[in-house]
Amino acid sequence: MDIRKELEKRILVIDGAMGTMIQRHKLQEADYRGERFKDWHSDVKGNNDLLSITQPQIITGIHKQYLNAGADIIETNTFSSTSIAQADYEMQSLAYELNVASAQCARKAIEEYNAENPSTQSTKFVAGAIGPLNKTLSLSPDVNNPGYRAVTFDEVVAAYYEQIKGLVDGGVDVLLIETIFDTLNAKAAIFAVKKYFADQQKPELPIMISGTITDASGRTLSGQTLEAFYISVMHAKPLSIGLNCALGAHEMRPHIEELSQIASCYVSAYPNAGLPNAMGEYDERPEDTGHYLEEWAEEGWVNIVGGCCGTTPDHIKHIAEHVRKIQPRELPVVEATF
Repeated sequence: MDIRKELEKRILVIDGAMGTMIQRHKLQEADYRGERFKDWHSDVKGNNDLLSITQPQIITGIHKQYLNAGADIIETNTFSSTSIAQADYEMQSLAYELNVASAQCARKAIEEYNAENPSTQSTKFVAGAIGPLNKTLSLSPDVNNPGYRAVTFDEVVAAYYEQIKGLVDGGVDVLLIETIFDTLNAKAAIFAVKKYFADQQKPELPIMISGTITDASGRTLSGQTLEAFYISVMHAKPLSIGLNCALGAHEMRPHIEELSQIASCYVSAYPNAGLPNAMGEYDERPEDTGHYLEEWAEEGWVNIVGGCCGTTPDHIKHIAEHVRKIQPRELPVVEATF
């Protein structure tokens, strides 16, 4: 399966929020622990990635809902599956296993979907989700000590390397470095990808890169403009570059337009379901999200679209329906320089 061939033909749809769907199950501490971790020494409620081990049927079920809604790409439940992020639950030793288990949940969902829908011709892909970490290489967590860093570049590379190994061993089709607020963290992830495949002497899987614009100035949290961010990561030769999270589609629109004009690779966009309300919840209706992304598709700005925080299978269904017959953004012809 070559995702590039599919991208040449049509706009692909990536799935929506995992956390939003997990919340619907109203899981308690015992549900997160399962039998294996019933005597774990610290609370684990909220460690959504752990559910790929303790409640795999829930994770596989959520993936299938997105597949049934029209998603072409489903993301593994691994946003926090690094030793650095899992330290919050003292579960660093589980990082590799979490990635393998999550990739297998996604693969199983596709196998079951294909078995239940034999007449469906579209190809489905698993994207190994690589989150931004809960520690940053560019910023100090101590305002009184701006030179301090809670983690080193080599430590971040090692954590991502372990995650990548688990995702690849679990059977993902592409690697998605997403929700990037600190480009130096993303560069460590890119380095880890390159190092892993060089060490294993295997062909590299395609890399998708998705950054996050955090405010009205159009910059990332670590201070880069969109163009600067793009230039900083293009050495990875990614399959796609795009934006997700932080903004709803209305607020993300000008940034996607800008990115579509400068990117030499495919462009992705999966915004939140609007901005959160006073209760931290998302109110944007699925049909509204679908219309926003339909406009972007008609303008020729995007190749991959979907949803982030607050989006559901209903949102993905509307997005898929709205972009189904629209031609994807054409890749620019980049002239060789000698």
